[in-house]
Amino acid sequence: MTTLHWKLVIDAADPHAQADFWARALGYAVEDHSALVERLLGLGHVPADVTVEAHGRRAWRDLAAVRHPDDPYEEESGAGLGRRLLFQRVPEAKTAKNRLHIDVHAGPGRDRAAEVVRLEALGASVLREVDEPGGRWTVMADPEGNEFCVQ
Repeated sequence: MTTLHWKLVIDAADPHAQADFWARALGYAVEDHSALVERLLGLGHVPADVTVEAHGRRAWRDLAAVRHPDDPYEEESGAGLGRRLLFQRVPEAKTAKNRLHIDVHAGPGRDRAAEVVRLEALGASVLREVDEPGGRWTVMADPEGNEFCVQ
């Protein structure tokens, strides 16, 4: 069987703010889709109102993505071809617990508490501490309330 390329898509009220948070949280790069956006605008294939300016360049209004900085990406579109999170604007607010979440592991030489403090400074909040026979972790929420764990 051939392996499949995939990305994790996360609903968001503000895709660009979420991309900025997660890029800083994970050490990822915010994808630059401006070449594709500008090309499609120039050809008249998309109207200007589906775009915004983000990071000083033209971007999709309702989509933003981050990718691992070491993974390949498509130069024509700016889309990552490896580890990637895509944030899409949705009209409704988050209302219940996530059915899928991200686990963040503290980097080499960092402990969980220091990582939690760093993520709080970026805009995350602590929801609870978990101490079970299987391990210890901190459940946090990103700026839009999506739960994630820090181990």
